[in-house]
Amino acid sequence: MRQHLVYDLPTRFFHWLFASLFLVGFVIAKTVDDDSILFSYHSLAGLTLGFLVLLRIIWGLFGTKHARFSGFALQPLELVSYLKGILTNNKKRWAGHNPASSWAGIIMMTLGLGLSVTGYLMTSGTNKELFEDVHQLFANGFIIIVIMHISGIIFHTIRHQEMIAFSMIDGKKADITSDQTISSSKSIFGIFLLILVETFGIFLFKNFDSQSRSLYFFGKTLQLGESEQGEFMLKNSVDQREEAKEERKEKNEED
Repeated sequence: MRQHLVYDLPTRFFHWLFASLFLVGFVIAKTVDDDSILFSYHSLAGLTLGFLVLLRIIWGLFGTKHARFSGFALQPLELVSYLKGILTNNKKRWAGHNPASSWAGIIMMTLGLGLSVTGYLMTSGTNKELFEDVHQLFANGFIIIVIMHISGIIFHTIRHQEMIAFSMIDGKKADITSDQTISSSKSIFGIFLLILVETFGIFLFKNFDSQSRSLYFFGKTLQLGESEQGEFMLKNSVDQREEAKEERKEKNEED
């Protein structure tokens, strides 16, 4: 019976938000033409995903024991031992993330942040073709890791008769000693995480112009799709920044 609390609420909220945002962005990218207004929401989901990963990094440093990166099983020999254990039916238990999920989590967070950064660089007009290729590479890599992760969960569940997927719903596991549990689910921090993500999402929507399909993002105009008006605004924004640089340069020379 699963009765020992190991995963706090912020970790569980992150897990499902992260999966949902990537799924939304990926489905839109694969099913919607880039000249559709819906395609812009692919970029909004990607930026939100990047923000979410940054919050997870903070929680990975200061969260509960199994949420911290220091609690991840990242030793290569542990991963080899775990994979051998699946084949030999060795039922060794990890209180937190097992080696496979630890590596999958780190890689997916890295790729997710990379997708967000390259997406930002693409929409800002900075060497779009180069970053588009890198973005696509990250997306394909992410899908491969997701498939491997889900397959591993299914195989682990069948092999060891342990419903590990449910631990990301209620945060609990079976056969865990008392010293490996956490005392609180940190619900306040979980709610705070949701508020921060919601606030960031509202900020994006308020600064998104659906007609020009442009996003004013912390002083920079991002073009989130094909639009003549949007391209004009982006070019105008770049020209204005160049003019401002020239004015500052001339002023410095005069001084």
